[in-house]
Amino acid sequence: MSKRDYYEVLGVSKNASADEIKKAFRKQAVQHHPDKEGGDETKFKEINEAYEVLKDQQKRQRYDQFGHAGVGGAAGGGGAGGNPFEGFGGFNGQNVHFDFGDGGLNDIFGQFFGGANNQSQQPNRGRDIETQVTLTFEEAIFGDERTIRLDMDDECEHCHGTTVEPGHELKTCPTCGGSGQHVRVVNSIFGPIQQASPCPECKGRGKIPEKVCTVCRGKGTERREQKIVVKIPAGIDDGATIRLKERGEAIASGSRGDLYVHVRVKAHKKFTREGDIILSEEHIGMVDAALGTEIDVETVDGVVRMKIPAGTQSGTDFKLSNHGVPHIRSESRGPQIVTIHVDTPTKLTKQQKELLQQFGGSKKHGLFS
Repeated sequence: MSKRDYYEVLGVSKNASADEIKKAFRKQAVQHHPDKEGGDETKFKEINEAYEVLKDQQKRQRYDQFGHAGVGGAAGGGGAGGNPFEGFGGFNGQNVHFDFGDGGLNDIFGQFFGGANNQSQQPNRGRDIETQVTLTFEEAIFGDERTIRLDMDDECEHCHGTTVEPGHELKTCPTCGGSGQHVRVVNSIFGPIQQASPCPECKGRGKIPEKVCTVCRGKGTERREQKIVVKIPAGIDDGATIRLKERGEAIASGSRGDLYVHVRVKAHKKFTREGDIILSEEHIGMVDAALGTEIDVETVDGVVRMKIPAGTQSGTDFKLSNHGVPHIRSESRGPQIVTIHVDTPTKLTKQQKELLQQFGGSKKHGLFS
């Protein structure tokens, strides 16, 4: 479904002032707020998206020139305005789970990052581990593969996590009789109440080793360095989190925890990023701006030749299609927006001054259109 014009969404004209845009947004936001009776969450999100673009002078200018493509396809600014994460509430790419499962690029939009600790719901599960990788701007754009080394609890190689010395077996826990629970009766105002807790002898497993493993001494794990390969998807943004299922710490008779890799992206001296758009600036002289020229523009793909038409004004934006950030769910890419700054000379020769004075005088007499 194609997006509606942002001015139409807010019900304002294209030459509306900033105050008019703000008033229109507030009026419609109150009307359609999802917490209000009769509110509409879809319309509210659409209104908010339109306002996020039109309230920002630079984004509004690019929207007026290029449409939705000029603002990354949606609002959001900063990390990922409208962007490969669209449809998840405009979270700007922050705290998004890239769920890679066994290390492959599986359902990277599996869930949002809401905390790595699920231990209270899954007690027989290893500890979750968090770490961080730092990428260059280009590595984040095109993707990368990193090998990280972490010191963590891994399965005991001698007993393979069973806690039992090889050649021996597990036997029924004599304390709980195999139930895994310790039950006691507590007197209350309602009468006797039974309370159950994990058996302290077998830790709730119902079985204990005939002979404890001589290497891990019944823990089922050993501390060792592990080498883990992390695949970084093209287009990942600063602040995103990659989740690798069951790549965290091991535990006896249970599943591993998860590994959470937090991504940081270094700033680039030439480029900045806004969602799927890459922004850059180029400078030209006033003569080239007046007469038109061609310039070499640096992109993440290399140098591209770009035509500057005659009469270009300082601050004009030009779009280089498919030189922006790759979309994670498709092979398409956003654009690169190049802002042209026209430099006015500060030191002129006598001849240059005379020529400019002649030009200025000629304009006053109407010799130039």
